[in-house]
Amino acid sequence: MTETAASSSKGRPAKKDAKANVFARIALFVRQIIGELKKVVAPTRKELINYTLVVLVFVAIMMVIVSVLDIGFGTAVGWLFGGTGSTDS
Repeated sequence: MTETAASSSKGRPAKKDAKANVFARIALFVRQIIGELKKVVAPTRKELINYTLVVLVFVAIMMVIVSVLDIGFGTAVGWLFGGTGSTDS
């Protein structure tokens, strides 16, 4: 919302036709989207490769941590509840 639009309403709803108001709000929304998209800066190839490697290394580290915790908890539960005995009676 622009400064002039915000100051002119003074907290009261507009007295315009509701249908025209809906289309005006949609048009304003689309103009704001286009304005924001013009501000977007795409990364360079080098930055993109760097970001991708950082993400892959982070995911690999998290996989190792989760795997170690899973094996550790599985071993602890197996030891606590009597091992891996057969369920057949």
